[in-house]
Amino acid sequence: MVAKSRRRRHRPPGAAAGTEARTEARADGRTEARAEAAADARGATAGTDTYAFVRAPRLLGGLVPSAVGYHVEDQPQGGLHRGLPSPYLTLIFSLHEPVVAGETPEQARGPEAYSADIVLGGLHQRPAFVRRPRHEAGIQLAVHPLAARTLTGMPAAELYTLTEDAADVLGGHAALVRERLCELGGWHERFTVLTDYLRARTEDHERRTGVRPEVAEAWRWMAWHRGGGSMDGLAAHVALSPRQLSTLFRRELGIGPKQASRLMRFEHARQRIARTLQRGAPLDLADVAAHCGFYDHSHLVRDFHQYTGLSPTAWIAEEHRNIQAGGHHVDEQWDP
Repeated sequence: MVAKSRRRRHRPPGAAAGTEARTEARADGRTEARAEAAADARGATAGTDTYAFVRAPRLLGGLVPSAVGYHVEDQPQGGLHRGLPSPYLTLIFSLHEPVVAGETPEQARGPEAYSADIVLGGLHQRPAFVRRPRHEAGIQLAVHPLAARTLTGMPAAELYTLTEDAADVLGGHAALVRERLCELGGWHERFTVLTDYLRARTEDHERRTGVRPEVAEAWRWMAWHRGGGSMDGLAAHVALSPRQLSTLFRRELGIGPKQASRLMRFEHARQRIARTLQRGAPLDLADVAAHCGFYDHSHLVRDFHQYTGLSPTAWIAEEHRNIQAGGHHVDEQWDP
């Protein structure tokens, strides 16, 4: 256990599932959230002929680091999109057809595929595969995993890689919110409705048991190091043995601290690649590897193969249109 005097110095992440996070979320106020969403909807739309992404700012004081509205028209039907592992939970409200996905390409294309209007995914170590319809629209949220208790009433460890219907976790009101989102004609209004819904959920669950402070502080420390710190250093920082820390971490998040740290490092590299390509600058993967804490270029390639099933070059070729349209940008603020 962490000594009492040490715990006073440990501050859980501001947008984790603790009291500070909920207080900050309420303090934001509806007016601020609506004003921010309106500003982003006016000025942060990016797209190509068929792809468009509209980005809202961080919601609820950072419990939701990223909220992206997407609208895709006339794309080739039958292809698959790779839903990559990341340090976030994924929550999708489809505004068109149900999201059809699987843990393998064969499952995504076959009769055993998941199909839902609202999808909630936990932390995972392999890509999920999402079937591409001809037309699709929706809102995708990146949810801080330590906010799972606050927003869903359960720890992230209890969420599967994909859930067939997020209403099973969020309750029937989520379906009503989706219907409202479909009825609205503008992204500003949609982001406002979604923000109000999520804020109400944080208030409903605020009396539930929160995240252990040792886990919250461990996450903050890893985020500060962008996944580059040692596990021995992490355990010493929170005054636990590596085994104790791993047990608590898995109980809360479903993965160990080493796996979470690798996800952070991979996300940092992926975001650096996306930003470089969006600027039109030359991409040096060896430089990306060195900057993001990999041993060398080969180490980066191995992680890309695990998390995407492709080499970095092949993934860039597959996702080039989405990258250029801004679909891969997420604020790297795992410790809001």
